[in-house]
Amino acid sequence: MDLRCIKIGNGLSFWIHVVINTVFDRQGYGSYFVTQKIIRKLRQECPDIIHLHNLHGYYINLPLLFRYLSKEYNGKIFWTFHDCWPFTGHCAYFTAAKCGKWERECGKCPNKRVYPISLLADASRKNYADKKRMFTELKNLTIIVPSKWMESLVKKSFFQDYPVRIVNNGIDLKVFSYRKPLDELYHKYGISREKKVVLGVANAWDARKGLPDFLALSKMLPSEYQIFLVGLTARQIGGLPQNVKGIKQTEDKKELVMIYSLAHIFMNPSLEESFSLVTVEAIACGTPVVVLDTSAVKELVSDENGIVLKKHDAADYLDAIKIVEKRRLSREQISQTAKKYDVDIYTKKIVELYNNF
Repeated sequence: MDLRCIKIGNGLSFWIHVVINTVFDRQGYGSYFVTQKIIRKLRQECPDIIHLHNLHGYYINLPLLFRYLSKEYNGKIFWTFHDCWPFTGHCAYFTAAKCGKWERECGKCPNKRVYPISLLADASRKNYADKKRMFTELKNLTIIVPSKWMESLVKKSFFQDYPVRIVNNGIDLKVFSYRKPLDELYHKYGISREKKVVLGVANAWDARKGLPDFLALSKMLPSEYQIFLVGLTARQIGGLPQNVKGIKQTEDKKELVMIYSLAHIFMNPSLEESFSLVTVEAIACGTPVVVLDTSAVKELVSDENGIVLKKHDAADYLDAIKIVEKRRLSREQISQTAKKYDVDIYTKKIVELYNNF
């Protein structure tokens, strides 16, 4: 269904905001005139519900928006936390950095050079104080999170007094289901049908997403296996070892479904995820998965569809692959475990929250 959307912002506003953050570490303090435009529209519409999602991304002015939400707006506010940014002084995730400062007060941020990147200032202490003051002034706020892992973090944060509801993210199961891979796909990417494909998919590959783990595993994998990664940059593709194939992101969902379907194992070595749609997509296509227990991804996996690892050395991944193979799980059995993540179920739960406010 096509919904009426209003595009806000422009290139100039975006890049000024980028500079403000990169120099001063003040994500959410640009986009002044753009945010005024949004608030004027909200005043005209007088909505019963405002549903917030990610507010980082160089497009919104936090003081302006939250002054309106706390001082003028009288309706219900829902805010879906897709990551941890709302309750930290800088970063979207902190597990890999082993940082717990966000539970008390941020400062001397170990993730200053991680998105949203600040090359000069460290304003994490002030950001934390400002967020705590602005965000906790909200009335009638309900927080939505996609996982129990995120719920546990929110309850340790300065949002602990607000109601939190878990609504798992959803995927379109009419799209994501097993499809027999075409011969052309194997030829296109130089993959032999005789190989067992170990697949990884990400929007961007870095240490947090587990690229080093795949490269370490490639040195131990028997010749019957082939690693295939989706979402790499051209530079990353050029530096891959011989038994690792890689492509950039694909916008073709049908092709992505066939890539999931040709995989023997889907591996998600990401250290930090609030949910992990790619893992659910793989499961929906009947591909068994191997994930880590460091964040919310572990909640998606059971003996019926894969394995959860406590350690992530190359030998651990190799052992996990062998364990999953011994289970001889059918694609039908695996795909059944994705039924509860149907996007229609997600939509129904959100509407129920709206109706019960």
